[in-house]
Amino acid sequence: MNNTTTEADPDSPTWPQLLGSNNWEGLLDPLNLTLRKFILRCGDFIQATYDAFNNDQNSKYCGSSRYGKTSFFNKVMFEAASDYQVVSFLYGTAKVSLPEAFLLHSQSRESWDRESNWIGYIAVTTDEVSKALGRREIYVAWRGTTRNYEWIDVLGADLESVQPLMRLHGSAENGNDGGNTGSSDSDDDNEKVPKVMNGWLTIYTSDDPKSSFTKTSARTQLLTKIKGLIKQHQDEKVSLTLVGHSLGASLSILSAFDLVENGVSDIPVAAIVFGCPEVGNKAFNERFKTYPNLKVLHVRNTIDIIPHYPGHLLGYVKTGTELVIDTRKSTSLKDSKDPSDWHNLQAMLHVVAGWNGKEGEFELKVKRSLALVNKSSEFLRDEYLIPGSWWVEKNKGVVRDENGEWVLALPDEEDLPVPEEY
Repeated sequence: MNNTTTEADPDSPTWPQLLGSNNWEGLLDPLNLTLRKFILRCGDFIQATYDAFNNDQNSKYCGSSRYGKTSFFNKVMFEAASDYQVVSFLYGTAKVSLPEAFLLHSQSRESWDRESNWIGYIAVTTDEVSKALGRREIYVAWRGTTRNYEWIDVLGADLESVQPLMRLHGSAENGNDGGNTGSSDSDDDNEKVPKVMNGWLTIYTSDDPKSSFTKTSARTQLLTKIKGLIKQHQDEKVSLTLVGHSLGASLSILSAFDLVENGVSDIPVAAIVFGCPEVGNKAFNERFKTYPNLKVLHVRNTIDIIPHYPGHLLGYVKTGTELVIDTRKSTSLKDSKDPSDWHNLQAMLHVVAGWNGKEGEFELKVKRSLALVNKSSEFLRDEYLIPGSWWVEKNKGVVRDENGEWVLALPDEEDLPVPEEY
């Protein structure tokens, strides 16, 4: 077992404390080692969504996961692959057009699905690990955008009421998405009615009856599966952690709120997020804070501009507790002026591994390969001789077939996209 969240050290925070039962008081400055490792593990869960996502529009499986649930963690080379198992994939669609930003579609006439995309997964600790830990850990990882910033202009920043998700709204109890209540520019309305960005809500609640993957929305998929897992493990101590980066971070906060709002009230629920845009208004935050088992820890790079979007002037506020880091502290990173580098997940994880506070010197406290920084960027200094954006399929998935022709390889049977059963 290679689980970083064991509590063998009597001075380590308890599991509830790692999930924010005390709002991470006394754990962030200096950054507690056990919490540091847990944050890194959450970041690796998120990175797996980027590494597995098929963004090759030449492939008829573009928009799906390259890897099936059975061998998912092994194929993304997750460090503790044997400790976790993927139990469900999450699929999304949208009523708005998101070209080459969040939803990608194949150019092939034989596309696996015309409208849906794989947008995350649900994983749990294995029986062996759960027995050793004395608890069952459930993780929900939401995928972020494949290309930085494009989604900003596409989604827009209108605030939308979250009433369709709230328990007093009749259909919410059953996991249905309810109607669109519309947005309002009234100052009084914006102060009293919990609202979130329309784009987050649209992706989370949209369905497509014509698709076998999104006949129900990502929201309904999530609520159904999580409540089923909690019931399945009702005789165990259960915790729920939602993780995401960028747009995926916003979905993590929204879905964490939704789960607790609609009945997940007796287990700790935490969203551990990175580079998160602002999700909702002050009234949303106030509603969020009424639930003692619901917490958010936001790892934010101080020079990253995405967490300031959409902005206070549009009625948005920040959600949760912040761990503010600064990628400029690391001498291994270039003095980049590219905003996408400031927002890069692996760069943030590198800095978390060596963060010693705003006034402290950067010094790695956890062994973590520097090469990971360049997985999808060129942010590492050139002297390390690590190529940029090196995580790619061998030959971009092209193989020579039995006739000597070079063709795009088909996935293994276990990796073909299959609709989930609920």
